[in-house]
Formats: sequence, structure tokens, C-alpha cells
Amino acid sequence: MQARYIYLLQEKTMSEKTNLEKLRILLPHWVEHSHSHQDEFKKWVEIARSEGQGEAAVEIDRALAMMADTDKVLEKALELLGGKVAGHHHHH
Repeated sequence: MQARYIYLLQEKTMSEKTNLEKLRILLPHWVEHSHSHQDEFKKWVEIARSEGQGEAAVEIDRALAMMADTDKVLEKALELLGGKVAGHHHHH
């Protein structure tokens, strides 16, 4: 597991958490991380358009829509797993 995820798992040691607890912590993090990328992509869609690269802008916009759909699927998986771990707060 990468070092940036270690803080997510501090309430218990890594070995004390079940894989499902880990997943219920990681899924919200992944969705939040995806949102930050989507915000950046939106900015670059506009830049591409302003530079006369409309076709490239359309493709980046398509990728944005796919990412939004992916987030919905990940959120559904989290819901099926019982939602976020109670008391866990994500800090970046």
C-alpha cells in the first residue's frame, strides 16, 4: 500500500482492519481523488477549445463523462459494502 494511504488506516493497524474496512475507507478516497482530476480536466477542456482544438476538447469532455459514471459505480459499491467507515475523516 502506498504511503499516502497509511494515514487512512491509522485508527487500527493495517493488520487489525479487515479487507472490507480498508475498502470502505479507500472507496471514498478514490472518488474524491477522481473529482479533483475532473475539476482539472474541465479547465483543460476550455483551454483546448480556446486554442482551437475543439475535437480534442470533445474527447476530454467524453472522458469526464466516463469518470463521472465510474464515480457513480464506485459510490454504489460503497453503499453495498455498508457505506463509509463511521468516524473516519479524510484529510489531504
